[in-house]
Amino acid sequence: MNYKTITLDEKFKALEANNAPGQEVRQDLGDINSIMRGDKLDGAAVDFSHGDVDAFPPTPGSDTAWKNGFNKGGSQAYTEYRGSAEIRNKLAVRLGEFTGRTIKANSELIICPGTQGALFLALGATVTLGTKVAVVEPDYFANRKLVKFFGGEVVPIPLNYQNSKFNNGPDLNRIEDAFKNKTKVLVFSTPNNPTGLVYSENTINKIANLAATYDVTVIVDQLYSRMLYSKEVYTHLRSCDVQPKNLITIMGPSKTESLSGFRLGVAFGTPKLIERMESLQAIVSLRAAGYSQAALDTWFVEPSGWMENRIQQHESIRDKLLEIFKTANLYTASPQAGSYLFPQLPSLKVDLYTFVRLLRYQANVIVTPGSEFDPACIDSIRLNFSQNQHKAVSAAKRIVKMVEIYKI
Repeated sequence: MNYKTITLDEKFKALEANNAPGQEVRQDLGDINSIMRGDKLDGAAVDFSHGDVDAFPPTPGSDTAWKNGFNKGGSQAYTEYRGSAEIRNKLAVRLGEFTGRTIKANSELIICPGTQGALFLALGATVTLGTKVAVVEPDYFANRKLVKFFGGEVVPIPLNYQNSKFNNGPDLNRIEDAFKNKTKVLVFSTPNNPTGLVYSENTINKIANLAATYDVTVIVDQLYSRMLYSKEVYTHLRSCDVQPKNLITIMGPSKTESLSGFRLGVAFGTPKLIERMESLQAIVSLRAAGYSQAALDTWFVEPSGWMENRIQQHESIRDKLLEIFKTANLYTASPQAGSYLFPQLPSLKVDLYTFVRLLRYQANVIVTPGSEFDPACIDSIRLNFSQNQHKAVSAAKRIVKMVEIYKI
């Protein structure tokens, strides 16, 4: 793509929405019968493209908090574009304590329509035609797509997630080379989506130092930073002694707390960037839904033991699915956090996209192709294992069976 000129068709083609998680119902199964081997497999439908909020209900009291916002009427419905000042004041304290550095509610924080909305605003505030953006791969599917949509140039940074956790992480030498070659923005998630990798303290500190040295803006997605397994240690980039001049941290209660339906996300960081994000939000959506904002009153103040129990339940499901894939010799990195698995498939008699469609049609299982997270990952699938445990285990066994049927 010529980054000096980009047509509307090229902009929207870059979004490639048809294969994005949650869009499986729009995908044409085609003449699957002509390539299907064997009978359909029995088992309850499982949609691994997103978490099951029936299996893991939203935070206790979130419905009451929403109703309280509704009852407040106009003052809650029509908040400031960056969100209710009252709610931002509470969040600034909670998020500041969680991430290790104070946050100014009036100038350093904005409430957005989901973390996806926050990512859109953050990249819109930092990327213009020709901007070089370092994008870790594999990583969240929208990073690369939005950079291209805004006319930026993707500079891929390989993520090592297949060795011991002490050797895993992004290629720091490639990051520094990118920064030396006029890359102006770095975007990544930790815990990583889709692998569940948590960046080490050493890696986070090196990224902070490099970004400060080369004056690079950093956008870090920390959506799963509350769901850590087996006493994993987490380092918030904004807590580092050396800080990038421009930094945006994105968090939200949509996944761990099962509040996706409220469409809430929060971004906090450099005031200039927050101001730009608010200006863009004022045009795109005006604000995060006013009544939904009230549900944030439950965030970080869940009942005692609730979060610990949720983590234990997910860790149990993770371990059971890992054992199933390990027994079948399907390499799957063990997530340190979050609710995603990223199994690697052997060589198959069909391509990845056909196999994904076959899983849906023949095995009643929906997964997301790995290429959504890295164009090179055409041998992997992503599963969100925040599901009913019995159904998830059954579905994982059906995936293994399908691999046996279609492998070369």
